[in-house]
Amino acid sequence: MRQITRLLGLTLLGISLFGQNKLTKEEKKEGFQLLFDGKTLKGWEGEPDLWSVSNGEIVGNTDKRKIPHNTFLITKKEYSDFELRLDMLIRNYNSGVQFRSERLPEFVVKGLQADAAEKNYWGGIYDEKGTRGIMVHGWKGKAETVVKNGEYNSMIIRAKGPHIEITINGLKTAELDDPTKLSGIIALQLHAGPGMEARFKNIRLLDLSKK
Repeated sequence: MRQITRLLGLTLLGISLFGQNKLTKEEKKEGFQLLFDGKTLKGWEGEPDLWSVSNGEIVGNTDKRKIPHNTFLITKKEYSDFELRLDMLIRNYNSGVQFRSERLPEFVVKGLQADAAEKNYWGGIYDEKGTRGIMVHGWKGKAETVVKNGEYNSMIIRAKGPHIEITINGLKTAELDDPTKLSGIIALQLHAGPGMEARFKNIRLLDLSKK
């Protein structure tokens, strides 16, 4: 019985991993590119003891080390106009996805963030290390109606010129015109505070700068 249960578990794992970190036919046709290959952190930089790849997912975890400040896994490239699609799971606490942001020393990032937190903040836009704080609230009456707590949720960040849109699980939760910075890195956040974990997969991007 134990052997059968183990085999069933492995089968279900194989099913869950099938199709992860791959472009659909439509995405290939549109010109999307993968920013995560499902196996390595190639193209990204962050503190090695905090970030890893497991079962086709980028895993950020601070259970074993208290961090003095927010820290990020950062793309080596910068992007201007784009549509970014990804799936994100927060075990607990607070995370988010930076875009059009500036890299600072010690894997710190400054700029716009598509916010996400445990039972809160999903779908909003926040000015990380800036002076503007929460720029658009996306949770109340919006993301809270579609977010599945403790499960993967899909996020789309679309930035074209100064216009920015955030979509969570198919629902547009934030819209903003901000000409302050029109290009920069993309980054995944681990927040200072209690030990936390955030997971990311299916990270793909469509370059809109030539469209």
